[in-house]
Amino acid sequence: MNRSKPDHYTIRAIKEGYPARSVYKLEEIDQKFKVIKKGAKILDIGAAPGSWSLYSLKKTGNEGFVLGIDFKDIKLKQFPNFKFIQDDAFSESTLEEINKIGEFDLVLSDAAPATTGNRTVDTARSEELVEQVIDLAAKIIAGQGYLIVKIFQGQNAKKMIDLAKEKFEIVKTFKPQACRKDSFETYIIANKKKQ
Repeated sequence: MNRSKPDHYTIRAIKEGYPARSVYKLEEIDQKFKVIKKGAKILDIGAAPGSWSLYSLKKTGNEGFVLGIDFKDIKLKQFPNFKFIQDDAFSESTLEEINKIGEFDLVLSDAAPATTGNRTVDTARSEELVEQVIDLAAKIIAGQGYLIVKIFQGQNAKKMIDLAKEKFEIVKTFKPQACRKDSFETYIIANKKKQ
């Protein structure tokens, strides 16, 4: 597949003012599972380049709040209800900031670790990232809140799904049509954390 040629979603993202085509994956998830509510408090892990945060800000309105975290900077500073931390989402200082904010209604992660080209290493890194996101979400999500996290289909996908099932009552997987045809990515949608 030729990824240098912009597809329908890339062209639409540019037209609608989103930094990346990934916004339409979140839009599909939101339309199907109704995860983003007006006034919600949302944590976006691996927020760059900012499409998921921007979509969330538009959906939650002025009463909502989005905290974005990424190693790379993003340009959404014009929103007073958006806070950005340029750092590791799981560093001690970032976790302190997250805890100061309190409970979140939704934790998002479309993050993928930097790839090395070595499938074993890349799979292990991806798995570790997903585990960290699920563990953090289980601590900071409000009782009825949602988690959306990207995983890659393969031998370890079941392990990630089982981990989510340990922490949440309802766990589903969903692959939006906006995912590229040749992509192995899919998403865990988890809801109602176990007490």
